[in-house]
Amino acid sequence: MGVPDRVTGHRGEPTLKAPLSKQRGLLDVQELDFRTDQLAQRRRTLPELEEIGRLQEERAEAQGALVEARAEVEDLSREQRKADADVEQVKARRVRNQQRLDQGQVSSPKELEALQQEVESLERRIGTLEDEELEVMENLEHAQEQVTEFQSSIEALDASITDAEKRRDEAFAEIDRDAEEARAERDRIASGLSDDLLALYEKIRGSHGGVGAAALVRGRCGGCRLEINPADLSRMTLAAEDEVLRCDECTRILVRTAESGV
Repeated sequence: MGVPDRVTGHRGEPTLKAPLSKQRGLLDVQELDFRTDQLAQRRRTLPELEEIGRLQEERAEAQGALVEARAEVEDLSREQRKADADVEQVKARRVRNQQRLDQGQVSSPKELEALQQEVESLERRIGTLEDEELEVMENLEHAQEQVTEFQSSIEALDASITDAEKRRDEAFAEIDRDAEEARAERDRIASGLSDDLLALYEKIRGSHGGVGAAALVRGRCGGCRLEINPADLSRMTLAAEDEVLRCDECTRILVRTAESGV
């Protein structure tokens, strides 16, 4: 790359000189850099990324609920087994007592009365235990239904996540291809520009929101969008064609085009 001439220019800084065609090439570099920045921003803000995050949160919640539902099923299953055993135990005792009554094994009136009362008490106890057993069974059935529901929800969420990740990856691939093409074209154009011109452009671009060079369009800076004051515009009109101009307001490189009005 050639080294441009220098004269004293913008705010006492050395002023670069470069052929106008090369300065206009800098606008192409700026456009491609802007395109690359846009693609990077699009990559960071793909709607699929937000969708995947939301779906993963929903899945985590469903997974937590599934763990709790499974734990409840285990607890209720143990409770049901205990309720079944309690009912069977009381029933067995009632059967034994009833058999004693039926077989006339009790001769004492007092003992007979006590045994009859115990049988009646056991009948009531069996009714209470069976009601409790039924309630446990109903709760267990509801918990098992919840397990099935949460499992189905997780399967659906997994399918949705897979679909969103596929769409994300396809978008990433397209963005990366476009960005690679833009960078390659940018490097091709930049290779024909001087090191000093590119260095100044990169310095300004780094501190001015990614815009280091802009076109001078009808007396207005294409970077800050402000109108150039008449004195500066007059100076620019008289400047040599190869002088690299700067905007006094935003300090960006100003490139003259057919629409500059100077």
